[in-house]
Amino acid sequence: MRRLLLFLAAWTGFAAVAPAQITPPTAPPALPAAPADWLLRELDNSPILRQHHAGLQLTDVASGEVLAAWHADKYFTPASTQKMLTLYAALRILPDSVPALRYVVRGDTLLFRGTADPTFLHGDVPSTRAYQLLRRWPGPVAYTETPMADAKLGPGWSWDDYPYYFQPERGPFPIYGHTVRFYYRRPGQSAVAVRPAWFKASTQKAPTGATSPDHVRRELEANRYTWFPTPRAWVDEVPFRTDHTLLLTLLRDTLKREVQPAPWRLRPGETARTYYGLNVDSLLRRCIRVSDNFLAEQTLLLCSAQLGHDTLSIARTMKHVRQQGWLRPLPDSVAWVDGSGLSRQNLTTPRNQVALLLELHKLVPEARLFDLLAAGGRQGTLKRAYRDPKGLWFWGKTGTLTNNHNLCGYLRTRSGRLLAVSFMNNNHLAETSVIRREMERVLTLVREQL
Repeated sequence: MRRLLLFLAAWTGFAAVAPAQITPPTAPPALPAAPADWLLRELDNSPILRQHHAGLQLTDVASGEVLAAWHADKYFTPASTQKMLTLYAALRILPDSVPALRYVVRGDTLLFRGTADPTFLHGDVPSTRAYQLLRRWPGPVAYTETPMADAKLGPGWSWDDYPYYFQPERGPFPIYGHTVRFYYRRPGQSAVAVRPAWFKASTQKAPTGATSPDHVRRELEANRYTWFPTPRAWVDEVPFRTDHTLLLTLLRDTLKREVQPAPWRLRPGETARTYYGLNVDSLLRRCIRVSDNFLAEQTLLLCSAQLGHDTLSIARTMKHVRQQGWLRPLPDSVAWVDGSGLSRQNLTTPRNQVALLLELHKLVPEARLFDLLAAGGRQGTLKRAYRDPKGLWFWGKTGTLTNNHNLCGYLRTRSGRLLAVSFMNNNHLAETSVIRREMERVLTLVREQL
């Protein structure tokens, strides 16, 4: 009996600290009857979907009618489909152009600080406006670090993904996307091209006979890189470890001028101004179409800066979204801990994702919304799936982690109906390609029959 009492005490103590954000509502709404019974039978009888945790919801965008709900009230790890929440927050908060930096002119000196804009000399969405401002300023320039409440890596991220392009560190003034690019242009060459070139001094060729599954390896706690020759050419990206001193060094190196550190203390009568860069859709399009984790994380930090927070904080952006009631249309609570979906601590339901898709469709014109998304057979992570040479029929966002593959977006049926879709698969041991093909088979049936 004593052991039983101790066990119960320990169990109840654990339950008391369970995350509040994933507690379901007191009386969750019942799932509506779904007209597409044939689809539910198809899902139940699928040998591929049978063993793992899977769920789907289809809703008519025009009427709001739920056409199919299969485990749609169950919680899943969303992976990169979580970026649709980031997109929603950004469309609500950010202006038409990306806030590139904040600045004050003091005499002939330009004092500037970051807003978390990730596009400064970024390799894929480079913005040159802030760069040109700092390069051409006729007087001295001085940088001050914007405080950041968040850690450089997010909660629940896999530590051993540190050397891979999809998990750079977050920061208040990113440069080069916080990654180094290596170019091995022809087999047999004795050196690789490095961008930014400043890292070339800390890059070495692997010893003869050494092998690696990766083209380039970085030390865990240092910006020292080793590259491995192969029979084929390649381009690889590897994150670098960030700090205030390295940022100043890279700014001086690329601007070809002195950049001094300085405190951010506004004098009486001084007002900081915002300098704007890229059109915001250029940032969001790249973030969503190719599922860029770094851009997604920085986008939520950008939102924090736009809301006037002196300290950049992803948690404050999320809190603002909740306080504004923007998540109220979602039927279930959401565990939301990062902007990219890298964390397995994120949790949501298929019917939550569909509700979010309906809100996005109301928020911005359809043409603009679909342009931001990956498109079947056309662009982004859906380029090789959902093809039809006669026209597009699926726009959306994929999300993949080991043993998880999800999809949410908009499906245009043969009859012309537009459906909001969430199809989630967690804890599968099958190859992702097998899950992906089965999802496409099922959604092609939906396209033909609804």
